[in-house]
Amino acid sequence: MTTAHAHPATPNAPTLSVTLGQVVAALALPEHGGLSAELRGDAASTIQRIGPLETAQPGTLAFLANPKYRSQLAGTQASCVILSPAVLDDVVALPACIVTADPYRYFAALTRWWGAQVRPRPPAGIHPSAVVSSDAVIGQGVSIGPLAVVEAGAVIGDHATIGAQCSVGERARIGAHTRLAPQVVIGFDCVVGERCIFHSGVVIGADGFGFAPHQGRWEKIEQLGAVRIGDDVELGANTCVDRGALDDTVIEDGVKLDNLVQIAHNVHIGEHTAMAGCVGVAGSARIGKHCTVGGAGMILGHLTLADNVHVSSGTLISRSIHQPGQYSGVFPFDENASWEKNAATLRQLHALRDRIRTLEKQVKS
Repeated sequence: MTTAHAHPATPNAPTLSVTLGQVVAALALPEHGGLSAELRGDAASTIQRIGPLETAQPGTLAFLANPKYRSQLAGTQASCVILSPAVLDDVVALPACIVTADPYRYFAALTRWWGAQVRPRPPAGIHPSAVVSSDAVIGQGVSIGPLAVVEAGAVIGDHATIGAQCSVGERARIGAHTRLAPQVVIGFDCVVGERCIFHSGVVIGADGFGFAPHQGRWEKIEQLGAVRIGDDVELGANTCVDRGALDDTVIEDGVKLDNLVQIAHNVHIGEHTAMAGCVGVAGSARIGKHCTVGGAGMILGHLTLADNVHVSSGTLISRSIHQPGQYSGVFPFDENASWEKNAATLRQLHALRDRIRTLEKQVKS
């Protein structure tokens, strides 16, 4: 039997050493968020990493977004902490802090800026092993990786990245600055907006699940629509968005889908909606703007969810929701023997209701 051992960071991994002054100045720029903040401490102090408060070492820039963890400020070894004015009274021994109205947003912008410095950047150009149709339109600064395929009539926007072994179908369109990780498939006629990120295994434009029953067999319904995806959409690994049966499947701007999410044919998802891992949305459902669906949530077909509907993890939505709010339908877990007793009682609720009604009538009479 082998034993797993913890290993230090890869020696050849890219490193970054910046001053706190450089960080604050960079994030104040419009292209990095235009975020205002006050640096308290030495602007020349150097930072080599971003990390959590509880495990931070010297040279770490950490953040505190939730005030309930403010007690961790006393013991952290972080060289600097991003925090809000509300917790300044708890800052005693910190060498430095960055004070901003929304620490979590500031941290998010920091990770994007930091990632842009250390993330591997594929060079612009077409790898010799890629197959790119002479009829495809390739923008400026595009990177097309090894063994990728770009078919006839496809359009790749400026500075887009097509990872290794990706496939972009005929007449598909990929917007500027969109990044496809290795082994992403974009089907024919599908449209992807600008600045999108699709992780490995994403499939856009596979056939929707459409079959007509006939004499004990299933006859295929050809899926004649496509998929239209807006700008700034991020799709997790192995997430699938099926093409429409007649009209297109639509995902609007800013939608975020986690790993292993299934979006069926002719679904319409409103802008800035987010879904966690293993969510399934059945055909022709319409999801509003700014909605969230927790992990393993399920939405049945042909239903409508209003804007700002929030579905808890594991919840099955079996009817349309027309009012914003939080919706849950998970039977609470318990020790198994107790759960079985409760489940057995639940099955008898209808009979118990009838008995209560009978008793109420007897009392009234």
